Amino acid sequence: MTELPNELRDALAALTAVAATPFSQADTIPPLLYRSEAVLELEQQLIFAREWACPGLAADIPQPGDYITFSIGDQPILVMRGRDGVIRSFSNVCLHRMMPLVEGRGKCGNKLVCPYHAWTYDTEGKVIGAGHMGGRDPAFDKKQYRLPELRTEIWEGWIYVTLNRDAPAIADLLAPLLPVVERYAMAGYIPVVNQDHTWKTNWKLLNENFMEGYHLPVAHRATVGAWFPVEDTVFPDEVFDAFTYQTFTKDENAKYGRAHASNTRLDGKWRYTSILPTIFPSHMYVLAPDHLWYLSLRPNGVGEVHLRFGIALAPEVHEALGEQRDAWVSELTDFFDRVNAEDKFVVEGIFNGSKAPLASRGPLSWLEREIHDFARYLAKRLPADE
Repeated sequence: MTELPNELRDALAALTAVAATPFSQADTIPPLLYRSEAVLELEQQLIFAREWACPGLAADIPQPGDYITFSIGDQPILVMRGRDGVIRSFSNVCLHRMMPLVEGRGKCGNKLVCPYHAWTYDTEGKVIGAGHMGGRDPAFDKKQYRLPELRTEIWEGWIYVTLNRDAPAIADLLAPLLPVVERYAMAGYIPVVNQDHTWKTNWKLLNENFMEGYHLPVAHRATVGAWFPVEDTVFPDEVFDAFTYQTFTKDENAKYGRAHASNTRLDGKWRYTSILPTIFPSHMYVLAPDHLWYLSLRPNGVGEVHLRFGIALAPEVHEALGEQRDAWVSELTDFFDRVNAEDKFVVEGIFNGSKAPLASRGPLSWLEREIHDFARYLAKRLPADE
């Protein structure tokens, strides 16, 4: 690994110190860690190449041949439901001349055809067609070729993928979170919106922005902030290595975030309580009684992040909407487009501010507890002595 410059080594040492400081006395992490190319290189090697990433919901690909694409670092990934109903992930690179096989999301039926030379794959990644290959080598056997498969696990309806064959099972990592979220039965939520965007900011800043409700009454005063009683925010007593979360409530004026009348899964306060987990390093969602929305982030440079955004509806909400569903979803999408625009303005602004010569660290509000949890996560994986 390349020798780190002293300035960066000092910044990583400061990160370690932040992580070791009690939350009540902690500051934010050094601005250099948001703008350093060397830090991003470390993050790709020590975090993204080793941890679990979330391409989306299993419900995004309900039928055999349905697929979505994703990436981890420089590795394009194809996530597809096979003819046997199993979701698998493969390298999204043709075995012949390295052409990406597909983009975005879609349906391929029983076969996937490379757009370059038409090498053809089944839903288990096996080559089933490779025209004009036997003329040069009569011994060529297409049955010997199969796309490299990545570890893929499904947890509570989410798809998780990793390049690391030795990573602990996602179910083990998230076991303490299960009792918190399982009452919502989010695996049954129905996707209605899928978007991909690129923002001009550092991925960690977008993570941190999601984790804290301090900005909601200010940056989101025209949208979700109007329904957010900050004093009802609750954090767990325990600190977890693989995730963090908080809960908050929505008041009776909230248009979204409260249980539908026909919801029989939730009772008491849970009918108007939302849970905000962040699964490290970069999958986060708001799980509400009537819907969920999520972000899954991939750094595309120090100052650029690719974000996948999705919304899913609780099944009773989806059913009750009936013929009004399209119009209702369109209105919901417009609402979240405004929310995302508010966040984009903030996190792109913070990234520009992090480059200022006089940018400095600041103290954390009690509403920013999860930012400190995130610093602890980062410090374990980005040690100053690497």
